[in-house]
Amino acid sequence: MDFPNPALIGDAAKLPTSPSVGPVISYDAVVLPCPDRALDLEVKVTFPAAAAAGAEKKLPVILLSHGHGPSNYLSSQQGYVPVARFWASRGFAVLQPTHLSSRNAALPLDPATMRHNWLDSRARDMSRVLDRLGELEAGVPALGSGRLDRDRVAVAGHSLGGFTAALLLGAVNTDPRDGAASRLADPRVKAGILIGTGGSAGADGANLSDSGRRMVPFYGTEFAEMRAPALVVWGEDDVSQHLTTRGADWHREPYELAPGPKDAFMVKGGLHGFGGISGWDAKECQDESPERLAAFQRLTTAWLRSQLYEGDQSWKETVEAVKGFESSLGKIESKGY
Repeated sequence: MDFPNPALIGDAAKLPTSPSVGPVISYDAVVLPCPDRALDLEVKVTFPAAAAAGAEKKLPVILLSHGHGPSNYLSSQQGYVPVARFWASRGFAVLQPTHLSSRNAALPLDPATMRHNWLDSRARDMSRVLDRLGELEAGVPALGSGRLDRDRVAVAGHSLGGFTAALLLGAVNTDPRDGAASRLADPRVKAGILIGTGGSAGADGANLSDSGRRMVPFYGTEFAEMRAPALVVWGEDDVSQHLTTRGADWHREPYELAPGPKDAFMVKGGLHGFGGISGWDAKECQDESPERLAAFQRLTTAWLRSQLYEGDQSWKETVEAVKGFESSLGKIESKGY
């Protein structure tokens, strides 16, 4: 049975979805030795069990970057099971590293390490994973050599993880303190999903609140060079006062300020948890909703399929279906196609 239970998900049940390819396997975790990193890189791998039986020749890859919430474990490879499991059940291999910013890593997040652990190292973690896909395959015997498709790679990230995804897709962060620009785009990443991602700092940091300037003094993200296809998911009621003086539409800016092709999904009534994407019954999710979570699962799967499977019409069908449920589920925008 899919989770959430179809009986609980309201109008989301009326959205098209590709059929499940069956049970999934989660391997937790492959350890990639990294002498130049504060800790070795641990990566959780979730993939269809059918791949272990040889039914799937090549699996498109989704790199999933966790956020930086208050949990000890959800902001790590241990989180986002509702999302990783659903995507894997639809034929993807989901790779989840634990970034150095994770509370589970237990590293100091003082000003001296903040920029590195929040900014540069996270995107580099994802590029390391792509560099070492062969080691990941070797570390998961049920997966097998050559099963991860190097030519079909997407990234998805929630909150701070969305910032990581944006950098991989071409966004640039210029530190207002010293003008240092972080350019960490990886051309192997063909498309991405930004979930609850922060917008621009604005002129002279006008979009940042006082606490935001203290928390992320290096923040100066610009989206003009983020040319890769992206889906921006933002919550109608997701107001991040700890970071910005703006309202919820601040999280729409990665769509607004980047060139096409881009899509955006405004989640009706959505807060920063988007119905519970980071974990089942997660206390930190203020808007837990099986309907909202199921809509997220189905909509993002359709978008990923249409980006990574040539000729796939899942996204087009989903866009048409959502028009009938904008009052309950949310609204989709598109540009640059």
